[in-house]
Amino acid sequence: MPDYSIGVDLGGTNLKAAAISADGAMLERLNANTELTQGPERVVDDIVRAIESLRGRCSGRRLAGVGIGVPGFIRMSEGIIVGSNNLPPLDGYPIRDAVEKRLGTPVMLENDANAAALGEKWMGAGRNVDDLVLLTLGTGIGGGIISRGRVLHGHVGMAGELGHVSVVPNGNPCGCGNRGCLEKHASATAIESMANLLALGSQLSAKDVYDLAVKGDERARLIFVTMGQALGAALAMLINIFNFPLYLMSGGVLAAWDYFYPALEAEVRWRSFTYRNAETRIDKAILGNDAGIYGAAYLPLQALRSATE
Repeated sequence: MPDYSIGVDLGGTNLKAAAISADGAMLERLNANTELTQGPERVVDDIVRAIESLRGRCSGRRLAGVGIGVPGFIRMSEGIIVGSNNLPPLDGYPIRDAVEKRLGTPVMLENDANAAALGEKWMGAGRNVDDLVLLTLGTGIGGGIISRGRVLHGHVGMAGELGHVSVVPNGNPCGCGNRGCLEKHASATAIESMANLLALGSQLSAKDVYDLAVKGDERARLIFVTMGQALGAALAMLINIFNFPLYLMSGGVLAAWDYFYPALEAEVRWRSFTYRNAETRIDKAILGNDAGIYGAAYLPLQALRSATE
């Protein structure tokens, strides 16, 4: 019986991979660069090289398979990435089948935010629940929905694009073609844009704005209140729709939790009858940057368990 799997988190510049046992122990891990400018075959080479290195370190164990988390939409049945701004050379390329052919072992492809949500369900803040939503707060905002212990994909694999939920009617324009998307009002990029509008300084990062808030700058703190209100409006909608017990947030912006969470919680309480009348937890994810690796590694283990049940 296979007793470990390998999870890969493929980003625009970096590749992280780890061998993880069936009970969730991280056995081996490595980090490498991705050479996107060299074309898709080079990326496949990098992925295969990393996986083979981990397999070599785990000799004597039986591999269940490989999971790969990637940014962008995935046509799940075909294992093809479509519309990834971070991985343009892989757009339309059959990466799942290419890696699987080279390795001779099952490979599963998953959106990176979905993988992170699954990782939190398996070994993180959601391990005691089967239904949860994860929001990833970074340069943009991603999302993953876990229902009955599994990623909710929708009919082609594009469910969970929570960063593009509208929270401000006729709000800031978004690259997706909509206006008022959550990620245009609550991401790190949105924080930086608001700081620029308020003339807080020249080319401030979200971390710079947070540092100003810590020092007592009222305008910086107002930015996080505004961010919290946008997140609260989105979460209220999600709570009203799903009535799940747990809603998690992850990403570097969590450092400002104390500055945005009160406004977030007040907004949810105001907008959601369900929240006011059911046990619902809004909390921080705990696996950090490793969530996607855990979730990707869990994919083949979960598939194997389902096949034997």
